[in-house]
Amino acid sequence: MQPSPPGPIARLRSLRYVELHTPAFTEAADFYEEVWGLETVESDGGARWLRGTGDEHHVLHLTERERVGLGRLAFAVATPAEVDEAARRLEARGIVPVFGPGPLDQAGGGYGLRFTDPEGRLVEISAQVEAVVPRGRDGAVPVGVTHAVLNTVDIDAAVAFYREVLGLRVSDWSEHQMAFLRCNADHHCIAFNQAEWTSLNHVAYEMSSVDHFMRGLGRLRHHGITPQWGPGRHGPGNNTFSYFTDPSGLVCEYTSEVAQIVEDTWIARVWRRVPELSDLWGTAGPPSKEIRCHMAGTPDPGPLAPVDARKDNA
Repeated sequence: MQPSPPGPIARLRSLRYVELHTPAFTEAADFYEEVWGLETVESDGGARWLRGTGDEHHVLHLTERERVGLGRLAFAVATPAEVDEAARRLEARGIVPVFGPGPLDQAGGGYGLRFTDPEGRLVEISAQVEAVVPRGRDGAVPVGVTHAVLNTVDIDAAVAFYREVLGLRVSDWSEHQMAFLRCNADHHCIAFNQAEWTSLNHVAYEMSSVDHFMRGLGRLRHHGITPQWGPGRHGPGNNTFSYFTDPSGLVCEYTSEVAQIVEDTWIARVWRRVPELSDLWGTAGPPSKEIRCHMAGTPDPGPLAPVDARKDNA
């Protein structure tokens, strides 16, 4: 009899940071610091690490590359021992880490490992990453990254992998088009969107309150930037939203007040995809053709794909 696969590789605590690849590196770095409200912690040639107001060393890692795309998704675990155990559980599933477990040679340090998911996304889990002193939450700027939405060619397979391997839990579905998954009390840290190709849909940044959210929109307006969709409040997750694009064409979101899950009482629902549930406030209107195009992105085989594969999907 074949042994049953091991359970999830670890108990993920949070989405720690997202790495983005961009050919418009200088413009994107300036945007996220001077306009979006993040703060540079370290920079090194074609790389920059930016923090929010919380204690995470960085919540966004920008890397200069020829193509725009998702560099990696990084999740926090509690201890190095959990990283080591995650490596053993990955290998028991036939998944060989592309790095680690071991010390991370990057800004913020830490101990971790990296592996790819079935669609080529690079996933990192880490512990003992350096913390920074919180900046305080008075300013209308992001606390940190709160979720990423990923376009997938097979939503059922993607959800199954992130549930069975990473231990995420499904909070809700939006018909059979989107699935919202959580690793802690926040309604979702990852969501999958059924699409024609694999790509990044958008990255969302947490604002401390609706007041901070609206004041942040006001600050962006002073920079001559208005939402491409929003402000509004989604049905699934109950979070506020306003979507923008960075100089690379990647979509970034301000959000606040995401629903908090009580594990023993929450029952996942299937939401209808109708305007009154996409925006409970009724203030945003339908998403424009332009923002839909940016959310679709371009085919992204992943950062470790051969150069020829990346060019073929450009």
